[in-house]
Amino acid sequence: MSDDSTQPTDLKQTALRYHAEPKPGKVQVVPSKPFASQDDLALAYTPGVAEPVREIARDPRNAYRYTIKGNLVAVITDGSAVLGLGNVGALAGKPVMEGKAILFKKFADIDVFDIEINAASSEEFINTVVNIATGFGGINLEDIAAPECFKIEQILNERLDIPVFHDDQHGTAVIICAGLMNALELQGKELASARIVCLGAGAAGVASMKLLMALGAKPENILMVDRKGIIHSERDYVDEHKRDFAQDTALRSLADAMIDADVLVGVSGPNLVTEDMIESMAPNPIVFALSNPDPEVAPALVHKIRSDVIMATGRSDYPNQVNNVLGFPFIFRGVLDVRACCVNRDMLKAATFALAALAREPVPEEVLVAYRRDHMVFGKDYIIPTPMDPRLLEYIPPAVARAAGDTGVAGAPYPEHYPSRPIWTNKG
Repeated sequence: MSDDSTQPTDLKQTALRYHAEPKPGKVQVVPSKPFASQDDLALAYTPGVAEPVREIARDPRNAYRYTIKGNLVAVITDGSAVLGLGNVGALAGKPVMEGKAILFKKFADIDVFDIEINAASSEEFINTVVNIATGFGGINLEDIAAPECFKIEQILNERLDIPVFHDDQHGTAVIICAGLMNALELQGKELASARIVCLGAGAAGVASMKLLMALGAKPENILMVDRKGIIHSERDYVDEHKRDFAQDTALRSLADAMIDADVLVGVSGPNLVTEDMIESMAPNPIVFALSNPDPEVAPALVHKIRSDVIMATGRSDYPNQVNNVLGFPFIFRGVLDVRACCVNRDMLKAATFALAALAREPVPEEVLVAYRRDHMVFGKDYIIPTPMDPRLLEYIPPAVARAAGDTGVAGAPYPEHYPSRPIWTNKG
């Protein structure tokens, strides 16, 4: 767990004031209907509220018409893997969940209730979510430790008829894959032949590599590295989530894996990659050092060693920020707009292609102003859109919604206000 002393005093105090003043927290509930008279009270509550109750009891689908259900997401955690702070507990995770609520609302106009669950076991957590899920249009799982997160998401998807999305898995995967597809093209490389090292075998690493394989990466070209080194077939025990990545190889260490690698995807911890490792990579390498706030290797060091590199981090103060906010609000917008019952692989691929495509478009002036830049052009320092790009809402939700319809998981038609044709889909 990080010590408070690792944060600069001014940043720490500024952040604490931000969360405490002028009122505690970052979100609040406000009425969406007039509520200023006796007549309003009679409609909002008794006796008028009985009418939508009767309609929903008659047909549960009417909840989408008369309540917030269709635009309401539950952001849920058990606090077992909060940021880089570890198992801080459900209550301590609440500021992060409130932060997710702001992002959902700001970027995609989706309402959120954040829910923090104290659970003694994954079964207890699952049962709690199932029991409260009926009032929501979707579930966003957040900051749940691996490997329990895999089981929790799978079972909840089996038991619920609304989408369950673990952002630390699939949101991260979409952003990584979109940026990596563009970086490979800029470096003159093909995904199918790229040698990829994934440093970190938790939720983000496993999901990202699975999505990369669905997009065309070859399993035999991926070396996954955890705390024990390369995941290989001769290990005494490899859990089921890592088993697909166990290679028949004599290589054992991260240093071994990095020799002639085209790509490093780091989703692990700070300062694990050395100068010699970067030097040993193939020509025109790609380094995604995504540990936050301190990456696996400092960008300044990488650029000092390699002039031919494309570098991305999870930080906003370096080019090519790989940030989940590029994904989850817009993926959920498309999901909710067609009342999809799940988020399937084709929908994730569609979001990936749409995000990658947007990076190739001219950047509007408002984005340049927001980032105090004179220009942003598709290239080594701009492989993925910025979180403040308003066109994300135009690109990703239509692609996700179209993919939901194409794969038969949509419960409502493609919205009329969306483009008549998807901007980008899993079919390219």
